[in-house]
Amino acid sequence: MPAASGEPAFTHPARLGSRLDGLHAVVFDTDGVIIDSARIHAAAWQLAFDAALRARPPADPALRGPFDPVEDYRRHVDGKSRIDGAKDFLAARGLALPLGGPADPPGTGSVWGVAAAKERAFTACLAEHGVAAFPGSVHLLDRLRRAGLPCAAVSASRHARDLLLRAGVGDYFTCLVDGAHSARLGLKGKPAPDLFLEAARRLGTEPRDAAVVEDALAGVEAGRAGDFALVVGVDRTGTGPSAADLKRRGAHLVIRDLTELLDP
Repeated sequence: MPAASGEPAFTHPARLGSRLDGLHAVVFDTDGVIIDSARIHAAAWQLAFDAALRARPPADPALRGPFDPVEDYRRHVDGKSRIDGAKDFLAARGLALPLGGPADPPGTGSVWGVAAAKERAFTACLAEHGVAAFPGSVHLLDRLRRAGLPCAAVSASRHARDLLLRAGVGDYFTCLVDGAHSARLGLKGKPAPDLFLEAARRLGTEPRDAAVVEDALAGVEAGRAGDFALVVGVDRTGTGPSAADLKRRGAHLVIRDLTELLDP
């Protein structure tokens, strides 16, 4: 994955005969947009959260159900840092765990402990099952590269670089802004636009000349907050409520596969 040079990476706006025409760059979320890794994250969160719910059942019986790897993941966790996702879901279930700290071991005694349990489960799931890029995403990335339109990858996860390389798509991106960069630079997590704005800066373009492609509700909000020219919501679930939620959070356009961006 090439490093950003600090100079504008584009020479002309896109002329693809597509919905990206006239733009100078595209910033992609990673999990669930480029690579099929959201399901692994969701499965790992399910293991961690269900253990927490069993250890400390919420007082309200209606909140004791297991973590839903589709709806709960989409509404509370997707697109956020591990600690923010853990805090938001636990709060939604009325679990007032102490925050703890980054050194907490995997477990259910603190928010950081639950996040660490997720990390351990994710690493195990990734080692067992691997990860692949969505074919439609690879097709679009290949077209964008041939058109000379620079792309950046963004992720709240510190695993993003490894995942992109494992999936064989790392070379499509001029730069990556991930969880490690966020921690080092003090960038706020989604729905704040910091990650996307940093990616645009590294590509040498203004948000008003770039698109954001996101599947997470918090990520769509971040793209709109950053004043990007086009915010595309990716609905992999194919359900009406999911697409409607993406539109309500600010997506200009909702698609199910990235090849739809090549339609004029």
